[in-house]
Amino acid sequence: MVDGTIVSIRELSKVYRQGEINVTALDRISLDIRAGEFLSLMGPSGSGKSTLLHIIAGIDRPTSGSCWVQDIDVGQLNETELADWRNQNVGFVFQTFNLIPVLTAWENVELPLLLTRLNRAQRRAQVGTALELVGLADRHHHLPRQLSGGQEQRVAIARALVTDPSLLVADEPTGNLDAHSAQEVLGILQTLSQKAGKTVIMVTHDPRAAAYGSRTLHLEKGELAR
Repeated sequence: MVDGTIVSIRELSKVYRQGEINVTALDRISLDIRAGEFLSLMGPSGSGKSTLLHIIAGIDRPTSGSCWVQDIDVGQLNETELADWRNQNVGFVFQTFNLIPVLTAWENVELPLLLTRLNRAQRRAQVGTALELVGLADRHHHLPRQLSGGQEQRVAIARALVTDPSLLVADEPTGNLDAHSAQEVLGILQTLSQKAGKTVIMVTHDPRAAAYGSRTLHLEKGELAR
């Protein structure tokens, strides 16, 4: 892998079977993503951008080609290895916040750490740091229903960050937010890339959101637009 590259994709294809028909979601994609980059993936619905994001994050597998993340070919891992790899290396932010309504912001952020060997004091330190990074240290006792949509998404980002992953993947993270909240969330993702060195890969259909990234790529019918 080239120095400074965290993701290296070569001749990657993904074909889904729908009844008697093969549907090509990705067609021989090759792409390098540098560590600390904030990459925006754009394209119309059905262009393959979420499929590409899911393969990079180890949620889906390619039909052919390879996806290397930090010198590991994630497509070759078995299900157990893949689950372990995701838990250690990838933080997920989705359009729907997926917070548990009966847990406080603090408890929601702590959830991924309960799968680790960290003791209570270590968990407390990491949750505190994650909530501080997203500007919600003063809201840690609040339940999701006591927070605005933008604050809920910031809790979701803190939860994605709390395990200190190498990759932060975001699928339409501002899709359910008003303009002001969207700007706050995108600003946080940008800061995490620029100042904390996190690699952020974001799928969006909104050019204003994509502009927060350091690079934008467009997908059209499963191919990278040139």
